[in-house]
Amino acid sequence: QVQLVESGGGLVQAGGSLRLSCAASGRTFSRSAMGWFRQAPGKEREFVSAISWSSGNTYYTDSVKGRFTISRDSAKNTVYLQMNFLKPEDTAVYYCAASRRGIGLSDSTGYEYWGQGTQVTVSS
Repeated sequence: QVQLVESGGGLVQAGGSLRLSCAASGRTFSRSAMGWFRQAPGKEREFVSAISWSSGNTYYTDSVKGRFTISRDSAKNTVYLQMNFLKPEDTAVYYCAASRRGIGLSDSTGYEYWGQGTQVTVSS
C-alpha cells in the first residue's frame, strides 16, 4: 500500500506564504509524476500543479503561476508546494496525488494515489 501524507497547511494572512510537503511511503511503486489539487467549500476539486518525477518538468494552473512553485526531493520521496503571495481565494483543502502513468496530469483521473489533505486558510 502506498501512503501520501501532506503537511504544512495552516492559517496565514493574505500576502503571506506557506510550504506544503507530501511524503510518499509504503511499497515501492513506479511513479511518473506527482501533483497538487485543492478543493474549496462547495466547489469541485481543481488542479493546482504537477511535476514530472524524472524530468522535473512543472505544470501550473493559470491562477497560481508566478506565485506557487512545485519541487521534489527524490531522495526523500517528497514533493513540495511553495505558496507565496497567498490570496483568500487560495483557501481550500490541498491534496497531494501520485500518478503512475504521467498523463492527464491536470485531471484528477490521471492519479492513482491520494493523500488525506491539508487545510490552507488565507485571511483577508
